[in-house]
Amino acid sequence: MTTERNWAGNLTYRASTIAHPESIDDLSALLAAGGPVRLLGSRHCFNDIADTDGTLVALDRLPSVFEVDPTRTSVRVSGAARYGDIAPRLEAEGLALANLASLPHISVAGAIATGTHGSGDAIGSLASAVRALTILTPAGETRTLARGDDDFDGAVVGLGALGAVLDVTLDVEPTYEVAQHVFEHPDWDAVLAEFDEVTSIGTSVSLFSRWQRTDVVDQIWVKQRQPEAREATRESLFERLGAEAATSKRHPILGVDPVACTEQLGAAGPWHERLAHFKLEFTPSAGAEIQSEYLVPRADAVAAIQAVRTLAGQIAPLLLVNEIRTVRADDLWLSSSYGTDAVGLHFTWKPDEPAVRALLPTIEAALPATARPHWGKVFTLDADEVRSRYPRWEDFAALAARFDPARRLVNPYLARLGL
Repeated sequence: MTTERNWAGNLTYRASTIAHPESIDDLSALLAAGGPVRLLGSRHCFNDIADTDGTLVALDRLPSVFEVDPTRTSVRVSGAARYGDIAPRLEAEGLALANLASLPHISVAGAIATGTHGSGDAIGSLASAVRALTILTPAGETRTLARGDDDFDGAVVGLGALGAVLDVTLDVEPTYEVAQHVFEHPDWDAVLAEFDEVTSIGTSVSLFSRWQRTDVVDQIWVKQRQPEAREATRESLFERLGAEAATSKRHPILGVDPVACTEQLGAAGPWHERLAHFKLEFTPSAGAEIQSEYLVPRADAVAAIQAVRTLAGQIAPLLLVNEIRTVRADDLWLSSSYGTDAVGLHFTWKPDEPAVRALLPTIEAALPATARPHWGKVFTLDADEVRSRYPRWEDFAALAARFDPARRLVNPYLARLGL
């Protein structure tokens, strides 16, 4: 059994071995060998979604793919590529992605398989930018699915249940600049009263709280495409909320050195140097941590935040920071924003997993029954309940059975979900 661990160090993989094929032929041979198998990305999942009792296969040594379409509206990249690696190459081409997650360290295939997202009322999850993807099934069959194909909407957020994602074609657009501002200590009641206005004041908006106080939000980060036409409106809004602009650079976790964070204080810069919260060359966030996240339909957002607020006394002792973000609706079957604009409540916890798992049922019971947990983070919701929150779950189960009829990709995580 391997002794290797995930990025946060809270999970030791149970796999017997971790393989790094260096060619598609090597990968095909590994899959042909039989037995349980799972695909391993950048190891940023906090649960056992990527683990197996058999062989873990990392695709990071396969030949690199980076091909800009002649129309310059899409790029085909390796599934194992990290967003932080492809972003500068796109910038060099005068191109950009619509959004990034808070960490640029994550792999493309892993991020889309788990429905990972950034923030923005008008911006979908990272998976919503997928135009096509190529999958090598456990039986050795290569399948390419494109937007509009019958199985495409089920395959993108695929939980690793369909096969190895060899490459992904992403929507791109002309490059742009972003400026980032931080506002501190707005009144929570005022924020919730004008929640829609607050989250729409920038291209990407994040609210941070440690829940050590329930009367004020610690910080609101606003990322805005340039040139900016809403500066006066934004300043007026935050004045109404009782907030003040930060006068020096901030970290989402107050008291932590912000050196790892992307530039703030309104200094405009390339999209990929602002949309993520953290720089690629640094360990992001706290490093040793646990993460959970629940996404609710926008209509339930204020109720969900109020539910968390009432539990502040139980949450704060274990919490590093709670981030609230928004995601545009999409049609991807297992996306947490499937069929609805969503608001995510993301918890970065201190590295005490037993205590976190003991608290999560209380949080999950308090949240609206529409809350969908992030697939790659720690949650304790009953599998029947999770499945009930995805109208296309049975369609996805049928799709997974067609791609992997021998169930070689079904690990304990997927088995718990009924696959």
